[in-house]
Amino acid sequence: QVQLVESGGGSVQAGGSLRLSCAASGEIYSTSYMGWFRQAPGKEREGVAAIYTGSFSKYYADSVKGRFTVSLDNAKKTLYLQMNSLKPEDTAMYYCAQGPFPFAVGSQSALSRQSYTYWGQGTQVTVSS
Repeated sequence: QVQLVESGGGSVQAGGSLRLSCAASGEIYSTSYMGWFRQAPGKEREGVAAIYTGSFSKYYADSVKGRFTVSLDNAKKTLYLQMNSLKPEDTAMYYCAQGPFPFAVGSQSALSRQSYTYWGQGTQVTVSS
């Protein structure tokens, strides 16, 4: 069984930075997606960034490319999301997720909720203008 616990959320002004962490207990499978998703009020949950552990390929939503960086420390079983140049539209609940043995590997599947099995409870990020 995999449990994921996010931390690092908070309130920040536009242009600021935050680093989210996701601590995993249980297995981080050798071929799986580890990803970050976010959900703003009244909107669907969307993929933000992900790593495929088989190749350590990284995938990003267009809206965060160049501003967010995803990384994975396997020894610590911790996934990170460094968020720079934050904008008010980045305000959302951010979720960490793991998707073991994905059927397909690529940006579309990496950022799709359907590729993920295990989810954390989320951490709130609020960006004020």
